[in-house]
Amino acid sequence: MEKYTNLNKQFINGEWTDGTENVLIDNLNPYTDEIIHSLNSAGHPDVDAAFTAAKSVSAAWANSNPLFKRDILLKAADILWSRKDEFIEWLAIETGSTYIKAYVETQQARDILIEAAGFPTRMHGTIQASTIDGKESYIFRKPLGVIALISPWNFPLYLSMRTIAPSLGTGNAVVVKPATQSLVTGGTLIAKVLEEAGLPAGVLNVIIGKSDIIGDYFTGHPVSRMVSFTGSTPVGRGVGKIAGERLKKSALELGGNNVFIVLDDANLNYAVEAAIFGRFLHQGQACISVNRIMVHETLYQEFKEKFVARVKELHYGDALNPVNVVGPLIDHKALQRIMLVIASSLEAGALLECGNEYAGNVLIPTVLSGVTKEMLIFQEEIFGPAVGLVSFKNDDEAVELANSTDFGLSGAIHTKDVYRGMQLSKRIDTGMMHINDQTANDEIHAPFGGEKSSGTGRFGGNFILDELTTVQWVSVQYQNRQYPF
Repeated sequence: MEKYTNLNKQFINGEWTDGTENVLIDNLNPYTDEIIHSLNSAGHPDVDAAFTAAKSVSAAWANSNPLFKRDILLKAADILWSRKDEFIEWLAIETGSTYIKAYVETQQARDILIEAAGFPTRMHGTIQASTIDGKESYIFRKPLGVIALISPWNFPLYLSMRTIAPSLGTGNAVVVKPATQSLVTGGTLIAKVLEEAGLPAGVLNVIIGKSDIIGDYFTGHPVSRMVSFTGSTPVGRGVGKIAGERLKKSALELGGNNVFIVLDDANLNYAVEAAIFGRFLHQGQACISVNRIMVHETLYQEFKEKFVARVKELHYGDALNPVNVVGPLIDHKALQRIMLVIASSLEAGALLECGNEYAGNVLIPTVLSGVTKEMLIFQEEIFGPAVGLVSFKNDDEAVELANSTDFGLSGAIHTKDVYRGMQLSKRIDTGMMHINDQTANDEIHAPFGGEKSSGTGRFGGNFILDELTTVQWVSVQYQNRQYPF
């Protein structure tokens, strides 16, 4: 099986073409900073062409046989999995993904294709009684038409596919703008798979362009009926504003400052292992990563010692080396931002337990103790392999600290008393909570999304089906109605 080629192209109406802007995009390897390849940015004409192509085929795709749509998605899942080693390598080279992260992400992308293959036969409507004599009411579920997707660089394959696959399964056409740091794994690789699976031309289009050239134009394009965005909260606010002004639906999965709470009756050793995985998977570059570790004061010292000892054992460096579990940050700008957060927190009184050094774009796993809620490492989403430890006195203080940021995406509570954990979970303003686990969970059939500044809408299962479709009421008056005048 030959590897895919010509991945540095736009994919519009089934054709692989060059962008029309005379502005070059360099796709960099975050570990070596070497250029993988370059391409011309898309411009407004490319965006127009992609949305025009999607609109022109959307009705035919929506009305095509449900089993035809199903079979394409199932075939795409098989193709993707048969090429999993190719995808894993691309995730390492393009985004610094370690082997375990890249494998899990590839598996999730396959699984969402399989899940979405059931959507064509899950477009259920209803028949209901009318309050008017001699009438019946029918409610039909219909695709929106054309979906605009803006996907991020951190889990690009899965976070693109979790909108693309359900959109196709519900009968929508899609135009994708992947992050330029992950244009292959978030865009062109997916297009290659679906092209090979037999997806009709124009149903999926991939536009690669600089945000300052096409970002707002893409978001506000009049053809799309919905914008799906995963990324930072500041950018998400802008996307939501543009979508709202144009009366588009939007699903915004934004930042997270996820709390990991260790209660006084927790299994301490297990909590340490869960926190390690939840913080350092993909260098902590996930919106659902553990971001604040809060430990009851009676367990704080022992937890700190065991956690720091485990962090010091983590292997870091080149993501292509399978022994490493911490790879490079996406770029040097991200590294410098995190170093400033660490420096500010140390200046405010936090204590350095380990780390705070880097080589290239690899930040050595870093732990600060004595963190308080006023420090940047508590208030901000770190998005890197650094974390602060916080002590609390009782359940009420834990809840107050958990709710003291403007984020509300995910969280975790460790306790032997599951009912206690459930009651505390309901008091914390977050879209997801996981008892006796870590915060980085995403199941293809479960509702994924946040509260407050962590976004709007829900991905997963029938929850994303509701986001990607609309309903139409059609009534039938089968007996002549007596009108009052």
